[in-house]
Amino acid sequence: MRGNGDSLSRTPERTKMPRQNFATGTPWEPIVGYSRAVRIGKHISVSGTTATGPDGKIIGIGDAYAQTVQIIKNLESALHRAGAGLKDVIRTRIFVTNIAEWEKIGKAHGEFFGEIRPATSMVEVSRLISPEILLEIEADAIVEE
Repeated sequence: MRGNGDSLSRTPERTKMPRQNFATGTPWEPIVGYSRAVRIGKHISVSGTTATGPDGKIIGIGDAYAQTVQIIKNLESALHRAGAGLKDVIRTRIFVTNIAEWEKIGKAHGEFFGEIRPATSMVEVSRLISPEILLEIEADAIVEE
């Protein structure tokens, strides 16, 4: 017996999860139109991050290892603002200007993510926004609430 069909035609109600944008206040965020991180529900995406220090200057010029360490500290800061930490990272994407530096970059990445072990990619690109920048890292995280 099928009844009037009302129960078959209803679709489940979906609750729209609010979007939260997190900025660092850099002058280029509004110009380019991006956020340092975006959180929707349990998912957080962190934009491509460079080895920028608090003064806006690149840390570790010419040193891929030092830049990687600073980048991951910057990622961690963005994640904290969005309510997460490195332990919540499920994926990183590493864009490098010289793939021959992969061991230095990988060593630094492993020092932070060795136990966490997110999925990752390392890809060589022809250049980044400034010649001082040797690499850039993006991250995705899922927060267990």
